Amino acid sequence: MAAAAAGPGPTSAPAKETLPPALGSTSQPPPVFDGTTRLYICYFCPFAQRAWVTRNFKGLQDKIELVAIDLQDKPAWYKEKVYPQGTHNNEIRGESLDLIRYIDSNFDGPARLPEDAAKKQFADELIAYADAFTKALYSPLMAHADMSDEVVAALDKLEAALSKFNDGPFFLGQFSLADIAYVTILERVQIYYSHLRNYDIAKGRPNLERFIEEMNKIDAYTQTKNDPLFLLDLAKNHLKIA
Repeated sequence: MAAAAAGPGPTSAPAKETLPPALGSTSQPPPVFDGTTRLYICYFCPFAQRAWVTRNFKGLQDKIELVAIDLQDKPAWYKEKVYPQGTHNNEIRGESLDLIRYIDSNFDGPARLPEDAAKKQFADELIAYADAFTKALYSPLMAHADMSDEVVAALDKLEAALSKFNDGPFFLGQFSLADIAYVTILERVQIYYSHLRNYDIAKGRPNLERFIEEMNKIDAYTQTKNDPLFLLDLAKNHLKIA
């Protein structure tokens, strides 16, 4: 089903969306391939959040229906929809970095990849690095290890990347899919490293600090954020930290 809605600009303030309750073990699955485009997510998953932000930025709240999954009480049919996915044109698509590109290119609304060749190439490089960045930041936490050179190097790489274009505070200057690829991970590691490692990821990195500040002015993103203490409690529980 093709969408036909122009989205709000990055700093516009649409009415806050009323989110549907998460589906649990006793919930029936929604219909599939009935002409409705659906995005299956967990509200606190950073990967699903990427697709959610993209949907919001393009103003597709009325065109792409959210279906939330309760990971603490998984429906029996959960594994069929375990990753952030969308059903569109009788297809199921998953993997968040692929999905944000798919939403951007297959639905109306402001495009989030530039036509400029140099910026487009840099966006591709940044999006390709996103998984490695996530692993570098999460691995020491999962291993209960101290700060590592890999963490510092990964953060410094982002700091340098944010200085490549000077026409705005984002990776390509102006807001793009590259920012969406990183912001949901940064949202979490900023909390985790501050509380669990007493380390401020933005300290001494003015570009990263400004990036986070500017992202927090974008309603399409902020409307998807969770309470920081909730995310911290989830991490502590997962890492078995008292």
